[in-house]
Amino acid sequence: MIATSFLAGSLLLALGCGTEPSATVTATSPTRPASQATSVPPSVPSAPASHGVAPRDESTSGAPKPTKPEGHTDNPRKVRWLKAKPSKDGRSLRITWWSGVEPCNVLDRVTVRQTSKRVTVTLWEGPSSKAQNVACIEIAIQKVTTVKLKKPLGNRKVVDGAR
Repeated sequence: MIATSFLAGSLLLALGCGTEPSATVTATSPTRPASQATSVPPSVPSAPASHGVAPRDESTSGAPKPTKPEGHTDNPRKVRWLKAKPSKDGRSLRITWWSGVEPCNVLDRVTVRQTSKRVTVTLWEGPSSKAQNVACIEIAIQKVTTVKLKKPLGNRKVVDGAR
């Protein structure tokens, strides 16, 4: 009883005495008791910083991570993309966007609506329904996927369906 009170008091004292936010967060899960808790780094914003410095991709080359739609996500949502680059023959588009790490941010599907004047591309992301009791760091990763068009792009305008 005394040891428990001492530990609780020490924890409260340690949390209340800093001038900066806590550097770590304790993570527990149903399969890992609190006595085996792990230390998780503080979260990082998942969008590029407002002062113009964009987070780097986690790969060593700095290139966007190639991604294919996987489906099987829970509550997929529309995600804005940064750019759409047509292939040389105009029969496909290379879509680049900011995302988070998997399995918390998985490309569910890409919908493409084509008319004679425009091509609307919508990215859908969500957490993987296959992953249970996981924690993901909040870090921005640039991803890229390629979508095929029914006919060459030509003079049609490319529009983000999430805007």
